[in-house]
Amino acid sequence: MHLHYSICKEFGIEVPDNWYSHVPKSVCEHENITVLWNQGVQTDKEVLANRPDIIIKNKQKKICILIDVSVPSDRNVVQKETEKKLKYKNLSIEIQRMWNMKCFVIPVIIGPTGTVTRKEEMGRACSMNRGEEKCI
Repeated sequence: MHLHYSICKEFGIEVPDNWYSHVPKSVCEHENITVLWNQGVQTDKEVLANRPDIIIKNKQKKICILIDVSVPSDRNVVQKETEKKLKYKNLSIEIQRMWNMKCFVIPVIIGPTGTVTRKEEMGRACSMNRGEEKCI
C-alpha cells in the first residue's frame, strides 16, 4: 500500500495525508497518468501472468511500467527478482504491441530483514512526472 500511495502522490493523484490511511483504488488517473492496482490486462494472445501489482501508464510519453512486489527469504532476493522479470516478460511484449508503449518490468523485492535489490536496479524506472526523469 505504501508503494501505491507514494506513486499516486508523485503523480499528483489525490491521496490522504498519511500513507496508512490510503486504500488503493483499482484505477487512479491524473492528466496523462493512469495507475492500475491489481488489475489484469486483457491481451490478444494468452498470457498467464497478466496481473502485476501496479501498472503505471503515461499516455503522453507512451511508457508503461509493470511493478510486482515480493517478500522472499533473504537468500532468495536476487533469485526472486530474476523470476519476476521473466514472469512478466510476455505481458510486457504484448503491452508494447497492443498499446504501442515502451514497457518496463520493475520487480520490487524486499527480504524479511529489509534486504532489497541493488539500488541501481530499482532506479531504472523513471517517474515520468513533469518531463523529468526521477526514480520511483
